[in-house]
Amino acid sequence: MHIISSIYCFVLPIGPAAITQASDLRSSSGGFVAPGTQPDHNTHSAGNAAIVRPSTTQKIDHLKKWSISTYKCTRQYLSEKFGKGTKTVDTELETQIQVLRETQLRYINLLKHARQMTHHFQNMVQTQKTLGDTFADLGMKSPELQDEFTYNADAQKTLVKNGEILLGALQFFTSNLTTLCHKTMDDSIVTVKAYEAARIEYDAYRTDMEAVLTAPRTQASAVKTEETRQEFEQQKQRFDRLRSDLAIKLKFLEENKVSSKLCPNLSFCLVLRLY
Repeated sequence: MHIISSIYCFVLPIGPAAITQASDLRSSSGGFVAPGTQPDHNTHSAGNAAIVRPSTTQKIDHLKKWSISTYKCTRQYLSEKFGKGTKTVDTELETQIQVLRETQLRYINLLKHARQMTHHFQNMVQTQKTLGDTFADLGMKSPELQDEFTYNADAQKTLVKNGEILLGALQFFTSNLTTLCHKTMDDSIVTVKAYEAARIEYDAYRTDMEAVLTAPRTQASAVKTEETRQEFEQQKQRFDRLRSDLAIKLKFLEENKVSSKLCPNLSFCLVLRLY
């Protein structure tokens, strides 16, 4: 009752008047009434129960369902790891998932090297620019070698100009590769993880359903069978929905992978040839 009193006082405005109101709200049985009304000792506790108990019950039910589901999924996962449980396998979809993961790893490795090349080439272009300025300065201060220094300065300037174009192509290539690896493919990988979690949960409830169906038939087991069937159907619908979503995403990724990779590759090849 002290906890309920604290909660009620918390929602009232803070101040002496609020504290006085909260004190007046206490009845001899420990209940509360709204400000400006008389306490009713007969209906007061029932009213309190109607306010507090539903939320507490809902939290307990939610925690209970979560605990049961977690236990079932953990049991299913361990049984599969130890080779004692059965799992639902979509061969075609599993192959596509494996290809997606391998492809992402390859492109992440390519992105790593592209970033390294961009960084080193940017340093080289900056060094060429500094070298060209140095040659130009020496040409002004050394009249006897002015032609040679001027030629070298102009050569470095040309290299810097072309290098900046190639650097822009490298940055464009890296940017597109980053989007492909860490946005486009990652979005599909997130769906894959959700699908795999739903698959384990589906198989856990499927195993329970199979166990209930093979158990002896009694009046109590009939109720249990119906409850298990409803839970199984819910998990099956969720699993089927995620499987369909994943299949669509993988198909879309496959159809667009050529166009998404062709443009940056062509630009990089063209600029590299000109350089």
